[in-house]
Amino acid sequence: MLRGILTVGIWTMGSRVLGFLRDMLMAALVGAGPLGDAFFVANRLPNMFRSLFGEGAFNAAFVPSFSAILSGRGKTAARRFAEESFGVMAFWLLGLTILAELLMEPLVGLLQLGATDDPAHLALVVELARITFPYMPLICLTALLSGVLNGLDRFAVAAAAPVLYNVTSMAFMIGLVGIGPAQAAAFGVSVSGILQLILVGWGVWHSGMALHLVRPRLSPEIVMLLRRMAPGLLAAGVTQLNLSLDVVIASFLPTGTQSALYFANRLNQLPLGIIGTAIGTGMLPSLSRQAQAGENAKAITTLNRALEYAMVLTLPAALALGAVPIALMTVLFERGAFTHHAAVLAGETLQAYAIGLPAFVLIKVLVPALFARGDTRTPMRWGLASVGLNIALNVAFMVPFQHRGPALAASISAWANVAALIVVLHGRGFLMPDALLRRRLPRMAIAALAMTVALLALQAWIYGPLSEGLASRWIGLGVLVGGGLAAYGLAGQSFGAFDLHAILGTVRRRRA
Repeated sequence: MLRGILTVGIWTMGSRVLGFLRDMLMAALVGAGPLGDAFFVANRLPNMFRSLFGEGAFNAAFVPSFSAILSGRGKTAARRFAEESFGVMAFWLLGLTILAELLMEPLVGLLQLGATDDPAHLALVVELARITFPYMPLICLTALLSGVLNGLDRFAVAAAAPVLYNVTSMAFMIGLVGIGPAQAAAFGVSVSGILQLILVGWGVWHSGMALHLVRPRLSPEIVMLLRRMAPGLLAAGVTQLNLSLDVVIASFLPTGTQSALYFANRLNQLPLGIIGTAIGTGMLPSLSRQAQAGENAKAITTLNRALEYAMVLTLPAALALGAVPIALMTVLFERGAFTHHAAVLAGETLQAYAIGLPAFVLIKVLVPALFARGDTRTPMRWGLASVGLNIALNVAFMVPFQHRGPALAASISAWANVAALIVVLHGRGFLMPDALLRRRLPRMAIAALAMTVALLALQAWIYGPLSEGLASRWIGLGVLVGGGLAAYGLAGQSFGAFDLHAILGTVRRRRA
């Protein structure tokens, strides 16, 4: 499990670093005004359907089924199952894409109810959405092939694919800037989908599991897959409806709110992607095998270590993002079309997201413990309840909290979801914190608080004398980040939150 987590985490970190470079370029060229809002809404559409059909619900159903067929009936049966899944998915994703392209104007109109008096803005969103939407079927099929590789315990190629998204987007924004920065970015999104599908397809072929496109048919295995997907699709559908409501609510708020939510979420997604996604992806195959073999004690230990790995990194990340958000936004994005006012809005939104960051990560760690046992209904039920809470809070927070409302609503509802999952898992005997986890969690929290005090002190010193000039700002950010990491490392080692010597020894052994 640890090897898979490290592989996914390292590649995800590389992708996120490139993603920051892309976002910095986007901020400078597009900014946080009407043009930025239009692109982020247009880019939200394919990613909304991708999350619905491609990643969450599908992977939760596909990876355990593929792993079970592979271990029980062999490689030939597993390949046939993957081919049939690919054929069915390609067929109806293509149909959905054609339908969405034809109905793009009413789709955009629903998402931008607060901008109906601005036809030029709506026309721009429709234009950009029609360019970006082909990314949806491409990345959904990429997710299917990634599920095949993950089921084979091959994580590197699938984890590396998002790097192409960032590289391609930057290349198009620079190379095609003459057609308009937003249009160039939109074309980069769709082309990156083609490249990612090619890369992951090559990885599947190289693994000895080359797939052929077959006529779509509802075989017994596909029917079972769809049945397992149904609860996840329902939960994901309501979740995406909730995210769409965020976009609708933001259309009633001042110009720049969409952009503030986007850039704040991008920083929030850095630890969420590196930690939460890496651990959730790396542990699911191991948990599935242990659950199917009836090795409940091993599965509990796997979950305990996953929780420990997640919290040792997430707690300091959440407190850091909450402590110095405006400094981060100012240094990373404030240039070109991205003003200081936009940096302040995005920083305040980031603080609201940081409140829920540990919960967002914990959901990605806890839910696979149920998926691995074939239970997709329980996460669906509690996911629906948290989404309902999220919708209610969004409406309640819209006026008093403005741009911070959607992020704060998401954070509170995520904590409610985590509480419900912990109660369910503990009640079924799937989650029983061992002595090591119980001892280290409070010490991690103390070390993270010590780091926060150090960050606030460093920020007060740095962003006075070193606040002028681009180079000085970057030097200041480097000192801030380095000082925070050093403070957390020293405090964590002193309080016994972790053992740096043991960690370094493990890394050296794995490199050897």
